[in-house]
Amino acid sequence: MATSTTGSTLLQPLSNAVRLPVDQVNFVVCQLFALLAAVWFRTYLHSSKTSPFIRHVVATLLGLYLALFCFGWYALHFVIQSGISYYIMIIIGVENMHKYCFVFALGYLTVCQITRVYIFDYGQYSADFSGPMMIITQKITSLAFEIHDGMFRKNEDLTPSQRCLAVRRMPSLLEYLSYNCNFMGILAGPLCSYKDYITFIEGRSYQLQQSEANGKEDTKYEQTDPSPNIAVAQKLLICGLSLLFHMTITKTLPVEYNIDDNFRATASWPVRFFYLYVSLMAARPKYYFAWTLADAINNAAGFGFRGYDKNGVTRWDLISNLRIQQIEFSTSFKMFLDNWNIQTALWLKRVCYERATFSPTIQTFILSAIWHGVYPGYYLTFLTGVLMTLAARAIRNNIRHYFVQSPAVKLCYDIVTWMATQAAISYTVVPFVLLSVKPSLTFYSSCYFCLHIASILVLLVFPLKRTQKGSKKHESVQPVWSRKLEEESLLQKNNYSTTNNSFSQNQEITCRYQALKQ
Repeated sequence: MATSTTGSTLLQPLSNAVRLPVDQVNFVVCQLFALLAAVWFRTYLHSSKTSPFIRHVVATLLGLYLALFCFGWYALHFVIQSGISYYIMIIIGVENMHKYCFVFALGYLTVCQITRVYIFDYGQYSADFSGPMMIITQKITSLAFEIHDGMFRKNEDLTPSQRCLAVRRMPSLLEYLSYNCNFMGILAGPLCSYKDYITFIEGRSYQLQQSEANGKEDTKYEQTDPSPNIAVAQKLLICGLSLLFHMTITKTLPVEYNIDDNFRATASWPVRFFYLYVSLMAARPKYYFAWTLADAINNAAGFGFRGYDKNGVTRWDLISNLRIQQIEFSTSFKMFLDNWNIQTALWLKRVCYERATFSPTIQTFILSAIWHGVYPGYYLTFLTGVLMTLAARAIRNNIRHYFVQSPAVKLCYDIVTWMATQAAISYTVVPFVLLSVKPSLTFYSSCYFCLHIASILVLLVFPLKRTQKGSKKHESVQPVWSRKLEEESLLQKNNYSTTNNSFSQNQEITCRYQALKQ
């Protein structure tokens, strides 16, 4: 296929040996190289030894080299998309540039996805250049909105999180390319805020706040960088287990078997739902591997430190993209969404949900589908997700309080809701894996569209509590820690500083820490 020859073929012998497409081998090898480069970057190009300019240049050049190795000249799309977006920001001005950047970046991504899917390799799950472009699109649009918030909108019109993330000076072209194309996140992300990235590159110290037993805040300044070695080792262990599971178990539980004619004709309903659950659960480790490895690479470079917990243990989850335990033991649709692809959920919240003037949940799911790609299965999944999210919210708001008084009753409730959540998630994401309309509708029709109908009935029977625009809780896409932040920040009156070198460092870092505090 086209995607197997766009990048380097240097590792073709290894590809043949492990019986994987060469582009996937290139991806894994490049990520492992990036991991080693991250250790070198932190050791020899530490901010205390090297200027931000050198760190930006090296991070960018390494990132573009990895992209060129994996995707060949298709990597030029990354530079073109970033370069045109930067030009738009410069010539349009801060009042409307966020709109133009959003339309251009998402449109450019969509054109590339259409070209790849319908011209080159429909249905192939190989690594392709549109994957990194999805992350770059997030960064382009996020930064455009953050600059618009910081340089055009009034401070009092911003939410607490928008004030913390607001960027109050235009980045240089080098800073912009470094943010979009650095070697730590060029291949698999994750998304991070521009402020966090610049803080890391420039090596500003963190102001850490730890609550004392008496409830007061004990303010401390971190003089030396904490070591990420333990966190990196733990994440690499998770990567190894996930890869092992994917290589051995996943292939024996294909999702496509759910629409096998013989299986549908002979298997009982309990067996079919059990296989649906285990086959979709087996499809997740490849995401666990890719996202956890990406997180480990950033941590190895010294990026991702979030402070200390109440026991003084370092936390390296600033830009983590998932929480595996919470995903596998989710007791609500919302809990699953809160812990899956976290940085994308935050992006959807910041650029769409909290800025939407009507139907924010529907708009957010549509944007998510467009961003993911042009396979029809994506749209079936996200439109089904709207129904599931609204129905789950209605049930939770109307009946949950009856089951939380007694520990025993709550335990039973949690078990039932875990089973219901896993069934709903598996049912919803089948089209996401099958990709095409026909097999997706074959699956849903074989289930008689049971959960679609159940969700509609729930919405007809149970009232869905409405919230005013100014007090939305953003339940469908906003992670718990982010929501807690905004509730806490409303009680404080902080002055937020700019991101240029003349800002008040203590005030800036205090704001940043509050935006990350759980």
